Amino acid sequence: MNFRPRAKEEPEINLIPFIDVLLVILIFLMLTTTYSKFTELQLTLPVADAEQQRDHPKEIIVAVAADGRYAVNKTGVDGKGVDSIAQALRAAATAGPGSVVIISADAMAPHQSVVTVMEAARRVGLTQITFATQSSSASARATNAASR
Repeated sequence: MNFRPRAKEEPEINLIPFIDVLLVILIFLMLTTTYSKFTELQLTLPVADAEQQRDHPKEIIVAVAADGRYAVNKTGVDGKGVDSIAQALRAAATAGPGSVVIISADAMAPHQSVVTVMEAARRVGLTQITFATQSSSASARATNAASR
């Protein structure tokens, strides 16, 4: 019988497999995490800082009201369909296909109303389309006046 005390062995912890597992988990989380926050988008349109341009004879100004009514060169359009707007655009396009359509839509106008104007312009053959905006200083004045 051997009653001599044996030398105690120190337990050894190997950290390399633990680190490998953590790196795999970290890579998995990085690849599967989305960083887009669509619910936090706050949009305020339209506002731009640009010089006011002169009226040109090739310009056709289409106004879109918040309730979906249309006016072409300050003349009301009967109906809200693409065909009625296309007919009004055809009559207002004195310069032919070189005319520029300026869409001046209310900020609260439905998106579909603006798309309807763009589709009507395409049907008439007017390919130059731009959007009218107000300057940010005018927007600030209007906001201040509304809060008073």
